[in-house]
Amino acid sequence: MSSIVLKRTNQKMPVVGFGLWKVTKSSCADTVYSAIKAGYRLFDGAGDYGNEKEAGEGVRRALHDGIVKREELFITSKLWNTFHSKEHVNNTAKMQLKLWGLDYFDLFLVHFPIALEYIEPSKKYPPEWWGIDGTTVTLAKVPMAETWVEMEKLVDEGVAKNIGISNTSGSLICDIYRYARIEPQVLQVEIHPYLTQEPLLKFAKTLGMAVTAYSSFGPQSYFELGMHGGVTALFTHNAITSAASKVNRTPAQVLLRWAIQQGLAVVPKSNDPKRLVQNLAVEDFELSEADMKAISGLNANLRMNNPGDIDPRMAIFA
Repeated sequence: MSSIVLKRTNQKMPVVGFGLWKVTKSSCADTVYSAIKAGYRLFDGAGDYGNEKEAGEGVRRALHDGIVKREELFITSKLWNTFHSKEHVNNTAKMQLKLWGLDYFDLFLVHFPIALEYIEPSKKYPPEWWGIDGTTVTLAKVPMAETWVEMEKLVDEGVAKNIGISNTSGSLICDIYRYARIEPQVLQVEIHPYLTQEPLLKFAKTLGMAVTAYSSFGPQSYFELGMHGGVTALFTHNAITSAASKVNRTPAQVLLRWAIQQGLAVVPKSNDPKRLVQNLAVEDFELSEADMKAISGLNANLRMNNPGDIDPRMAIFA
């Protein structure tokens, strides 16, 4: 499998990983184990997903069975919004490591550049967007500079080999680079044909920062949440199905290929064993320049994952 070499550590990050968002607890361990058997080596998790313990169980089972060695895996997790202050970053990262049952993360990201009021994990974990009452969003006055200094300490202590950012726009990235002792190695953002984000990708490339695209299938994961913006499913869109027929691949494979052909990493998920394998098989074909352009031409600047829709005070993409 191809990989992206990270700038600071020269560590290789696989271009195709397995995303753990919305993988249910009851099946997560088995799903991760099966994904490792199928060939996945990158797993993209987060404290907010609520399944880190179960994902770790799947990893440990695969390690025990000799399917893979720890150094062959690339495990990513993320710091949730309620843990941004200097008192909580380190303890939270170590708590998440303990849930995984690992000694280190290969990559640890700031999930959103939004600080929320701290919630004690023993009272509610994962905390989600809302407080203990489940209805109120309470912002915290913690600047990104404070959070980033603590993220750097995770590298110093060996908690994370690499650190990065997610859901972060250009102006804040510029700010982080003004004071960062350890620069972000990876930017993870929503990218699909309805949201192509070319200027942000160009900026990241200029900085030498790797980019991971999430929600590669566009509205597919958002239909059940009512967050799909009323658009046509990409799996059935003519631009995608037409390209798929030319290369004799599935629409999902075409969407993943469209991303990695731009130099991006992707983290799709599937609970279907057949599709799980298919999503890995995206490096032995190439989309034509015309099809790449046609697919990119679907851009509507349509963002599915926008915290501003939850509370206008969190309009980080405004």
